[in-house]
Amino acid sequence: MGRKRKKNIILKNIELNDAGSLGKALSKVEDQKIIFTKYGVPGDIVDIQVRKKRKSYIEGDIVKFHNYSKKRTEPKCKHFELCGGCSWQNMKYEDQLYYKSKEVANNLERIAKISPEKTLPIIKSDKKYYYRNKMEFSFSNSRWITANEIESDRIIKDKNALGFHKSGMWSKVIDIEKCFLQANISNKIRNYIKNRAIELGLDFFDLKIQKGDIRTLTIRNTTLNEIMVLVQFFKDSKKAQKLLADLKDKFPEISSIMYVINNKKNDTFYDLNVICYSGKDYINEKIGDLNFKISAKSFFQTNSYQTTKLYNIVKKFANLKGDELIYDLYSGTGTISLFLSKYAKKVIGIETVNDAVISAKENAEFNKITNATFIQGDVKKILTEGVKDYINPEIIILDPPRNGLDRSVIDSVVSIKPNKIIYVSCNSSTQARDIEIFKEFYDLKISQSIDMFPQTYHVENVVLLEKKCNE
Repeated sequence: MGRKRKKNIILKNIELNDAGSLGKALSKVEDQKIIFTKYGVPGDIVDIQVRKKRKSYIEGDIVKFHNYSKKRTEPKCKHFELCGGCSWQNMKYEDQLYYKSKEVANNLERIAKISPEKTLPIIKSDKKYYYRNKMEFSFSNSRWITANEIESDRIIKDKNALGFHKSGMWSKVIDIEKCFLQANISNKIRNYIKNRAIELGLDFFDLKIQKGDIRTLTIRNTTLNEIMVLVQFFKDSKKAQKLLADLKDKFPEISSIMYVINNKKNDTFYDLNVICYSGKDYINEKIGDLNFKISAKSFFQTNSYQTTKLYNIVKKFANLKGDELIYDLYSGTGTISLFLSKYAKKVIGIETVNDAVISAKENAEFNKITNATFIQGDVKKILTEGVKDYINPEIIILDPPRNGLDRSVIDSVVSIKPNKIIYVSCNSSTQARDIEIFKEFYDLKISQSIDMFPQTYHVENVVLLEKKCNE
């Protein structure tokens, strides 16, 4: 017998009433199962074709709209629903803020099983578009072919793309004509590089067989109007050098042109030599009254315009008097540490990545800051062994990766017994999971969200934890 074919199930007249995990719209059907669907907006009334059915939930695709939500707006980007990077671009901005705040509150109540004593209103972004300071694009000789192109009779010859990977299809890249996330100069540079690379006969990368001349493009820009362009080539060649020379001539406003020769099986270049073709090997950014050097390998907050607001939240929660010792865990390039240093006695930044620590030390020297020290190593190990000459911090700042804290790190922080813990997170679910452990020893005083990523479901959240009186 052949395999049993799945039934083509259509759920009719479903009203979407919430926005859930990963930005999907959701509702409940008659048997109380939750149904998730992409690109819907709460308030839409739709027909949904079931794609996946499980015990507690259903996933499906919208096949018909009966009524459109009042929360809807027209997406700006022609690549919307293909790219997937701005999955809330079809939702009005004020409603985006509402659902981001709701998600944070729900995670604290459901996962941490606690509500903060005070929840402050989410801080919105002044810039709804063109706010990112870093974008990464992939070259591919096998671009995503749209349904309209497939249905047409014309022969498709141009299969080169420079853009973003299609969600769930690592080998396919969507050719991006205009992206609304970074300043428009980024679009001009990207489109020029793509067209010039084709003219020069550079082979776009084949992701399946791992061959080609040119692999990736990274563009950074700052609020000081400095621009860094980094191109990854599979191999060096006269064509590659000509592309860089032409780019320099075409865009004299580019502050730094860098390139990497990468013939590995992945695009990561942090273990490779970055070559400065022209200009400086860094660009400058300003946060508050501090200046930062950003190199090709530097991590930096993606939205510079909101970063000062974010760090001011941290400073407000810390309520510094000038005599405090602060530990900044997962300190990265030291931006939070340096921002707080002028208000504290001493700040110790602890970071795993050596390149980040080097950048942090350089930025401290660049800003003539002497009361900030940066240590490279495993956070748990350093906390357990103690920081030489500096013990018993009054405040610990936590800004971990999206997956949150290891239990061993939480235990180490608790054992140190700081008066305050300020936890900065870009993933409120893992933040809530960690708070559920902290709450035995610390009270959750304040929660404050800030929108760092408009048009997406991502949200940054900062909480203040204070040591319980009996501790």
